[in-house]
Amino acid sequence: MKKITLLLLALFTFNAISVKADEGMWLPLLIKRLNYVDMQEHGLQLTPEEIYSVNHASLKDAIVALDGRFCTGEIISDQGLMLTNHHCGYGSIQANSTPENNILTNGFWAKTKADEIPVDFTVWFLERMDDVTSRVLDGVTDEMSEGERSGKIDANIKKIKEEEGDEFEIQIKSFYHGNEYYMFKYNIFKDVRLVGTPPESIGKFGGDTDNWMWPRHTGDFSMFRVYADKDNKPAEYSKDNVPYHPKHHLPVSLDGVKADDYAMILGYPGSTDRYLTSYGVEEAVNIEQPLRVKIRRKKLDIMEEGMNADPDVRLQYASKHAGVANYWKYFLGQSKQLVNNKVYDKKKAIEDKFLAWAKADKERQQKYGNALNLIADYYKESERFVVPNTYFGEAIFQGPEIFGLMLNHFGFRSSMKAALDGYDKENADASEAKIDEAAAEILEAMPDYYKDFNLAIDQNTLAAMLDMYYHEVDEEFHPETLTYIANKYKKDFNKFAEKYYKKSPFASKESAEEFLNDFSRKTIEKDLCYKLVNEFIEIYIQKIIIPGQTMNMKYEKGMRLFVDGLRKMNPDKAYASDANSTMRLTYGNVLPYEGADAVRYHYITSLEGVMEKEVKTDNKTHEFYVEPKLKELYEKKDYGRYAMDNGKLPVAFLTNNDITGGNSGSPVINAKGQLIGTAFDGNWEAMSGDIYFEPNLQRTISVDIRYTLFIIEKFGGAKHIVDEMTLVGGK
Repeated sequence: MKKITLLLLALFTFNAISVKADEGMWLPLLIKRLNYVDMQEHGLQLTPEEIYSVNHASLKDAIVALDGRFCTGEIISDQGLMLTNHHCGYGSIQANSTPENNILTNGFWAKTKADEIPVDFTVWFLERMDDVTSRVLDGVTDEMSEGERSGKIDANIKKIKEEEGDEFEIQIKSFYHGNEYYMFKYNIFKDVRLVGTPPESIGKFGGDTDNWMWPRHTGDFSMFRVYADKDNKPAEYSKDNVPYHPKHHLPVSLDGVKADDYAMILGYPGSTDRYLTSYGVEEAVNIEQPLRVKIRRKKLDIMEEGMNADPDVRLQYASKHAGVANYWKYFLGQSKQLVNNKVYDKKKAIEDKFLAWAKADKERQQKYGNALNLIADYYKESERFVVPNTYFGEAIFQGPEIFGLMLNHFGFRSSMKAALDGYDKENADASEAKIDEAAAEILEAMPDYYKDFNLAIDQNTLAAMLDMYYHEVDEEFHPETLTYIANKYKKDFNKFAEKYYKKSPFASKESAEEFLNDFSRKTIEKDLCYKLVNEFIEIYIQKIIIPGQTMNMKYEKGMRLFVDGLRKMNPDKAYASDANSTMRLTYGNVLPYEGADAVRYHYITSLEGVMEKEVKTDNKTHEFYVEPKLKELYEKKDYGRYAMDNGKLPVAFLTNNDITGGNSGSPVINAKGQLIGTAFDGNWEAMSGDIYFEPNLQRTISVDIRYTLFIIEKFGGAKHIVDEMTLVGGK
């Protein structure tokens, strides 16, 4: 980028801010019809077929979904090299770290392919997508009840999958709240291996403090390789597998970014709620989200107490803590920005226009006039379930690990629960055999469970979650065993948790294995956490799920009609469907933004910002610890070919692309189809964006690919990994 004076920069920045972002996570299948002209106006130089094609290699063939990671990755070499975020690889990096070889803290770069580490997730390549709306809705009529409609749709989907065969993994998903349906065919590759990761001090620089914030200085990337069999087909892990040869891999641009440059992102956004009504916003702000923040904060405090006291415990809980913390701050920010950005008022204005449009025509009134009433009735009827439902999700199903153990291995639909419930005294030998078989299955899982288990943390979490649930959830939703514990221990749940773990066979790996090797049916059936979990499940099903079915049908019908009506009310507007973990494309430009009155943010950060944020400490786990080698490279300005024209090293940049969770790791691609960065976050001021897109505020934060390459080559000494890529442009 050419050097310009500060005055010109200020004027340019002011003008750039006036360019608005475009809402939309678009199906690549539809961009030729819906978006291509506008994409060209933004600067695109590719054809629609170069982005998405079934018959020829295209950009979509380089994009993968990371199953189990809620993330996206991109293939960046002809040898199956995959780039994604550090936080997407975090769990696998932590799982392969030990106190003796802590690659989470120290980083890792495979010197050869033989050094690459197998990991525990799969990657999904999209083969094609098709509109199957007419096939799914075949035989569905407006006269059907919601139950009849749902049953017919399910039967049609089952039939379609049977007709399509089993060559690919097939998913058929609803769009626009049941008004359209699309089919997706995937190839799933199961042999994935870790190639490289920077140390956590780079990959997670800024930690929770900087999360969702700009300016950002995080090298949030990690690298994996996809392996296939000798025929380039998906295969289970084998030492005989070879690197996957992709249909397409992204060339990597060294040209960098400047304001107004075209930028698009292809990825797998997980979930948005852009059609949420004012009723839903009100519930989220006043009840649900404050509860989630409160419960998650309590869990984080307990984890942090243990992690700060012991570096080994910190390693054990690093991934768990990161998972809880990320959405703790997400809900904290979203509820705040829903208020700040007046989203309730914006939703209400849309609904008022919708009602006026429906009332203006007799046929429209008959079809759409009751849509919002159905939605309003749902929220009124379901209000009393919000608190218990939130607590079930946050404090029980994602609460203490002992609950997770009981849910997975002794709870509803588990082999052990079936064996225990089906115990037949008259056929005791067969019943005991089933129990022994289930115990053996659980036994196999114990090493993984206890690898990252800390007794003190789980004991404190158990006490805290039960205490919060008991005091804040209506007695109607209390299990009998919870009431028994509260009475026996005089509501001192700390005393209960301490006594429980003193006697529990699940207090340690050794005692659990001893118990499972000589399993006692009477012991487990007397176990209070076993009782609690199964009673919680029964209450959840009987008092929340079943009563909610009728209410949910009312909501689904209301939303289907509301969304259908909105699209008909504005026939010239292209509406994007909510995200649902299917491949989407978002396009826009590199842009700064105004965060608040007199607060204007530039669109790019540099390594200088890392040094400005540094906290001088020997604690490598500090959020703002800077690696000595990184500092040395900075002081020498040893940036090689990755420096900007001003001599600085870029770190992160902003675009106005429309992304959400699940897009983490998605490639940011320039007008020529070349990789310029990796998306990893959004900005604090627009955290209400999953519910209402904020065109003047919404920004995507991405790692500049030049910083990624610099860390690999200069910091990591792994130039052989860079040499594998197709580099274009640059000096």
